[in-house]
Amino acid sequence: MSTLLERVRPDALPPAVVKAADLLAEAARTRAACPPVRTLLDDGDLDSAYAVQQVNVRRGLDAGRRLVGRKIGLTSPAVQRQLGVGQPDFGALFADMAVPDGGEVAAGRLLRPKVEAEVALVLGRDLPHPACTVVDVLRAVDFALPALEIVDSRVRDWDISLVDTVADNASCGLYVLGGTPVPLAGIDLRAVTMTMTRAGEAVSEGTGADCLGSPLNAAVWLASALAERGDPLRAGDLVLTGALGPMAPASPGDVFEARISGLGSVRVGFAKESTAECVAECVAECVAESAEEGEHR
Repeated sequence: MSTLLERVRPDALPPAVVKAADLLAEAARTRAACPPVRTLLDDGDLDSAYAVQQVNVRRGLDAGRRLVGRKIGLTSPAVQRQLGVGQPDFGALFADMAVPDGGEVAAGRLLRPKVEAEVALVLGRDLPHPACTVVDVLRAVDFALPALEIVDSRVRDWDISLVDTVADNASCGLYVLGGTPVPLAGIDLRAVTMTMTRAGEAVSEGTGADCLGSPLNAAVWLASALAERGDPLRAGDLVLTGALGPMAPASPGDVFEARISGLGSVRVGFAKESTAECVAECVAECVAESAEEGEHR
């Protein structure tokens, strides 16, 4: 059976979906943020927003990128209330989005990154059923890892609605995984505690219960949602289950480390910008703003 992504055909999609995908793809390519794409799509039309996401995921696959899993977003009740939604969302993870534990994100690679700490799950079995259960997930998970997700938005100034973030691959940027796999036997993911520091100072704290009641609940939701869409989770897939605490903005020179009880720690740094990079970034922002002003004249 062909997967949902294999069936994506931009020439068969509404022009607004393709235009929104083009805007986000260009923003990612040039590192110059674009206006919100919700103005092109019907307000609250998540099917169209996911279609935009799928167009750019398909383009990535066609360009030779390797899909390795999914991320879950909007697992915090506070963020859900802020956006007026009652469910999470999801995005795609590619192999080239991975940063080594203890590694450094090159200056200028992202637009306005923020960091959050999560539990990552790696599957040893498929999860093909739309009515997935916690037992299904527990049987399928091979091991867990501590993780940092570096979220980013191709939409200018993080001016996003639910439609914007879904279309923009759930605002995913990069991710970092700890290096010691931990079996789930004997670990209560609901009770794990997390502390994330920036330059040694705590900037985010939380527990597994802050992620939809448990990271396992988030994984159940994702497995069911993807199976319903005809593109289920498979053995070997990586799942980032969602933030355990508030995200923190990242600036050049910052170093983040998260410690999750029972799972260990994970660390990433952000390279300092050179003078030339700062000038190039300013020029790109000015060009984008000028182009947008021209469109409104």
